[in-house]
Amino acid sequence: MGIIFPLFGIFTSFILIYYLSSLNRSNAFLALFFLCCNLIVMVYYGLHYTVDPFWEGICFVHWLPLSFLLGPFLFYYVKTMVTNNHKLEKIDYLHLIPAAFIFINCLPFTTLPFEEKSRIAHEIVNVTLKYTLDFQFVSFEFILISRSLHLIAYCLISLVYFTIYSKKTKVNFGQLSTNHAILKRWIYLLCAIQFVISSNSVLHILHVVGIYFDFESEAYTKIFTSKNHYLTVAGGGFFLQNLFLFLFPKILYGNVSFIPDTSNGGLFNDIKSNLPKRRKPVEINFEIDEELASYLISRPFTKKEFSIAQTAFDLKIPERTLSLYFNTHLGLSFSDWKKKLRIDYAIEMIKSGDSKKITIEAISSNAGFASRSKFIDAFKEQTGITPSAYIKYLEKK
Repeated sequence: MGIIFPLFGIFTSFILIYYLSSLNRSNAFLALFFLCCNLIVMVYYGLHYTVDPFWEGICFVHWLPLSFLLGPFLFYYVKTMVTNNHKLEKIDYLHLIPAAFIFINCLPFTTLPFEEKSRIAHEIVNVTLKYTLDFQFVSFEFILISRSLHLIAYCLISLVYFTIYSKKTKVNFGQLSTNHAILKRWIYLLCAIQFVISSNSVLHILHVVGIYFDFESEAYTKIFTSKNHYLTVAGGGFFLQNLFLFLFPKILYGNVSFIPDTSNGGLFNDIKSNLPKRRKPVEINFEIDEELASYLISRPFTKKEFSIAQTAFDLKIPERTLSLYFNTHLGLSFSDWKKKLRIDYAIEMIKSGDSKKITIEAISSNAGFASRSKFIDAFKEQTGITPSAYIKYLEKK
């Protein structure tokens, strides 16, 4: 039954990845964080519960670098969400150094023949319980203890970062986002779950490797030397983390912003929201003009799921900036702009002679319309006549 927990979590991770196709890119780091969490639980299950030399050989040591990716992915998620900037800076990649170091450190073991690794894994896990191996720089015991301390540190760093940027947002915009309460509950919950799991892991590993304080409590010692207790807390914690995500649909679907939307906040805020913050509007509009021109070459508007969120994600432009561009620079909504592109493309197909080969319904579908009736209404709204009348008009010329 224990294997169900990580499998459900991996499924959850792919749901997050699926919604990246049209929504918030910070979900990418959340998906990676969830994926690593659940792979680690699956590895622990394969190592301690299968009692199979093959799986023991695969799960032992090889996956240790994943534990040192949890903290960075959690921090990346928080950072990209609160700063509304989904690009990592060069300095951010320094957070990956511990994982790279552990990977290099473990090479003396991971490069051994598989049969030898399986034998060593089985002996340590099921016989001696002495986690001592020849590594490059630091001991196996050090890695087992430090990986949980590493994640605890990142939980605290992420909370501090979130708090600091909450204050900055309040200063810069004069208010917090309407989503702030949801985001705060989610971030605090996520970090709290990881803190509990990591703290339990530290106490468990300290007992396993023989470094612990004697609290003269048989119950305490029994709890933290039991691998069943560890998997219950770790697997159960990760399972609850996956489950809680479905209680935060805005987080799951990515349609949540940390930056306040002041567009409906009165005259003062309307003026403030249109003031340039980093670049001049002319520069922004010129750049978006060029990027859209290149983007439209592949005709993304012909896809039925085409949306402003998808466009913002593909062009790496904040959705709010893109919406402002359409409303102020082009003077029309994104919906009207999309409709115009589709009708223009339908007209191109008709002029090229496609109307003689395929039906009007097929033309509407190829242009991205959900139905024939919507296509006809949009075509008539833009041209003044129906598609059938337009085809007859061209035939008479």
